[in-house]
Amino acid sequence: IMLNFQWIKQNYHILPLFLIFIIISKLFLTCLHCVVGVCCRDFSISLPQNIQALSGSCVIIKCRFEIEEKHDKNLVPESAATGLWLKDGYKMNDHLVFHSTDPKPNHFNGKITGNLREKNCTTVFYNVSSKHTGRYYFRIESGDLKYIYSVNTSTINEVQDQEEVLEGSSVSLRCSAETLCSSPPPTLTWSSTPRIPLSESSRLEELISDLNFTATHRQHRVTFTCTITYQLQDENKTAQDSIILHVQYAPKNTSASVNTSSSVLEGSSVTLICRSDANPAVNYTWSRESEGQMEQLQTGDTLTFDRIDLKHRGWYHCTAQNQHGTQNSSVMLNIQKRVFVAGQFLIDFSLISSTSAVIFL
Repeated sequence: IMLNFQWIKQNYHILPLFLIFIIISKLFLTCLHCVVGVCCRDFSISLPQNIQALSGSCVIIKCRFEIEEKHDKNLVPESAATGLWLKDGYKMNDHLVFHSTDPKPNHFNGKITGNLREKNCTTVFYNVSSKHTGRYYFRIESGDLKYIYSVNTSTINEVQDQEEVLEGSSVSLRCSAETLCSSPPPTLTWSSTPRIPLSESSRLEELISDLNFTATHRQHRVTFTCTITYQLQDENKTAQDSIILHVQYAPKNTSASVNTSSSVLEGSSVTLICRSDANPAVNYTWSRESEGQMEQLQTGDTLTFDRIDLKHRGWYHCTAQNQHGTQNSSVMLNIQKRVFVAGQFLIDFSLISSTSAVIFL
């Protein structure tokens, strides 16, 4: 038998005609096989491509897998199926981070909440931290069935708790709850001060409400509470969760003052006080004008003179500073000189701005 080959050249790829026929024939047979309802199953997995996980909380990987038909016998109800997760690679010795039936001290704390015999590999990891960030591969083991799904993976990215935000940044608080089987569907409500417009969306199994706003210092330590209400036959059932927002901001309302409302007498004790509203707390620095230049004195929110002297007269400046900014405030320290006359002393009012005088007997 002589085979006469014809060659087809297109885009620099050359295939023998009979090979093209074989490929088309196999494709046709496969399609025909599926048409009659006996499609051959292959290994496949369904995973979320990217997951945002909140630091310190838990993260859920929704997962379903499929296997070749010949392995169905390994997932019968009496089988002991095992789920494993590998991170940033699929070598068992180097990348295993979770084993559902044989956890190790260095493994992630978690649990497979899905039923592996029903091909549900949904998994929850607890106490999320930076070490959870990475690409995840799932492996199923049950009897002779041992397979790792290396094509489709899920990537977990850790995000910091948004309770701590910077003034001027965009904040998005999300409240979500299962819809369960209640009819009418449940409602989500927010309570906070001040009131902020919200957006809502719903899915088949989940109700979501988002609160979006720009953070200001007035929202520092404000409590945001989300409440879900299920309308049942005879009564309403509610559940709620709260979050306290911490806003970081530069110093505001910085004020320097003297600790006494009366006149400052030469030789007496006096304290200058500086106050500022900021988060995180500020560092205070005191300085004064001396011969046209600024002289730095000390740090701290107070500046104390145990025995005041005329040379201490002048403007004192307080600087409040944190990592987000700086603000200044000044105070004038006037000192009244004591003048002794025949068993009594007078105040020399020529050194103060007012014309009042006080006589001490």
